[in-house]
Order: sequence, then structure tokens, then C-alpha cells
Amino acid sequence: MPANSDILMPNDDLPWSGVIPPAELDLYQAIGFGQKSFKPGVAALLVIDLQYRSVGERPLPIREAIKEYPTSCGEFGWKAVPHIGKLISSFRANGLPVIYPYVAPKRSNYGGRWADKAPAVMSIPARGYEFVKEVAPHDDDLLVPKQHASAFFGTSLLSYLIDRGVRTVFVAGTTTSGCVRATVVDASSFGFQVVVPHECVFDRSQVSHAVNLFDMDSKYADVVSVAEASRMIEENCRQDVGSAKGVQR
Repeated sequence: MPANSDILMPNDDLPWSGVIPPAELDLYQAIGFGQKSFKPGVAALLVIDLQYRSVGERPLPIREAIKEYPTSCGEFGWKAVPHIGKLISSFRANGLPVIYPYVAPKRSNYGGRWADKAPAVMSIPARGYEFVKEVAPHDDDLLVPKQHASAFFGTSLLSYLIDRGVRTVFVAGTTTSGCVRATVVDASSFGFQVVVPHECVFDRSQVSHAVNLFDMDSKYADVVSVAEASRMIEENCRQDVGSAKGVQR
């Protein structure tokens, strides 16, 4: 039995409650997956793909939202926006860097295998690539354009985090099963602690959202509530913040 006896136990507050069968929760607990790994240290927030292409121009049911932008998560994205805004405010109030990895505009030869699987991604108009106003970057936030799922792949993000002495990355944005997960796995592989506030990430598929949060919490990240994330920032992530100020590149 793991030292933390409540690891992976059914909890109505967790997104995967009622999705992951109890027998599988028991199995993961017996293996010892899901230990909480957070330790104090300088943190940075990654706000992934918070563009109109991801949520639409206004809250709509997803079946309506995809008529505007086929990549939109509709109502599920807009439900997360205010939570993401609170998390951003916590980071800025504590002088910690807020970083925006975002989908770079697609030109005809930029699609790659993603466009092979989902050709509609190549038809997003310019407006779709703009940041959602309610959670848009400030002038001193770092912007990281990306062509692939992970915010680390083919970008300068790793160098920036190392240079600022960042130990933990908090991850918000979309999609839970795609760019969020890819970034979380890479961050863990590079040796960063990872925290995912579950109200601050979203997906078009709610089953995929729940299952991927469960799996990330089991192996790569601490999945917590946004309230717990804010407490962690306030109590544990404030030292050496002078060296962790964001600079737009």
C-alpha cells in the first residue's frame, strides 16, 4: 500500500470519478502509481493554445461551435476560461512567469501529419489564431509559437525555463488529450515537476479528458483543483521570483 493512502481512490471531485472503474483504481493503487510529487521551488505557468480556434468567439454547445471553427471545444473551453484567468492572476501577483505556447498560423506546407489526420485544421481563418481576450498575454509574458503538440518540441521553451531556474511547470489550456498531455509528458521527461489544475484544462471529448487526467495524475503530474494550485503557488513558489520574471521574445 503506498504511503499516501488516498492516492487514486474514488472521489466525486475528480474528473475521472465514475469513468475509471473501481477495479482499475485499486490496481493502480496496488502498483503504487499516483504519488504526489510537488516540492517547493520557482514555478512557471504554461497557458496552451488559448486562441479563438480552441473555444470559438462565444460560449456555444460544441456541435454549434465547430461550425465556426472545426477545432473548437465550445462550451467546455469557455467553462475553463475563468478558472484559467484566476490562475494567471495568481502567477502574476507572485511575480512568476506566465508563458503562452500557441498554435502558429498554418500555411499550406505547415500541416504535417496532424493535417493528414484532420484536414480541417488547415482552414482556420486568421481571427482564429488570436488569443482569447479574457486570458490574453500581457506585454511581459513569453510567447512560444509551436507547430506540433508539445510546447517543447521545436521551440525555445526548455532553454527559457532553465535560464529562469524554474523547477515546476503548471499547465493550463487545451486539449487535455493532445497538446496538454504532450507538454506534460515532455516536461516530466525533462525533469520538471508538473501540476495540472483540472478545471483549467479542457477537451472536446469528456471521456478522453477524464481518462487523460487520470493517466497524467498516475504517472507524470499532480492533478489538483485550481484552488489547491493557487494555494501551492502562494505558499511554495515565491522564492527567487526576481529571477523568474517573464520576458516576451
